[in-house]
Amino acid sequence: MSRIAETPDDIREMADEVARLMVDRFGGARRGEFPSLTDMIRRRGGALPRRLRGQARQLAKADQMVAQPRAALQMDKRSASRAHAALLAHLRPLGSVSRWKNRTVNFAASVALGLLVLAAVVIWVMVRRGHL
Repeated sequence: MSRIAETPDDIREMADEVARLMVDRFGGARRGEFPSLTDMIRRRGGALPRRLRGQARQLAKADQMVAQPRAALQMDKRSASRAHAALLAHLRPLGSVSRWKNRTVNFAASVALGLLVLAAVVIWVMVRRGHL
């Protein structure tokens, strides 16, 4: 488990972090917009696996309960922490840096394949004409 929520502010930070990761991975927000986790579940919640959708809803509900001080004192912070850890484990490996790196590697592989095919065609033409 990554961290355990101790205060209501921790839960709010956890929900915001998950919402940012969902925006990075699935899109669904305009440039400069930082939607809440509830909005992101409504917009792109279907992109999450079914098991994680329930945990995302649980974390969003905890985020809403934090706004009410009495309810925040009574809520189960451990379940929100577990939901946060599960969502991070799913969303973090494919963050924006990893996607950028994957795009760069895919582009380089495309260029290398193109050059390989071009070299094969040039060699074939040279053999057919008798230069090799």
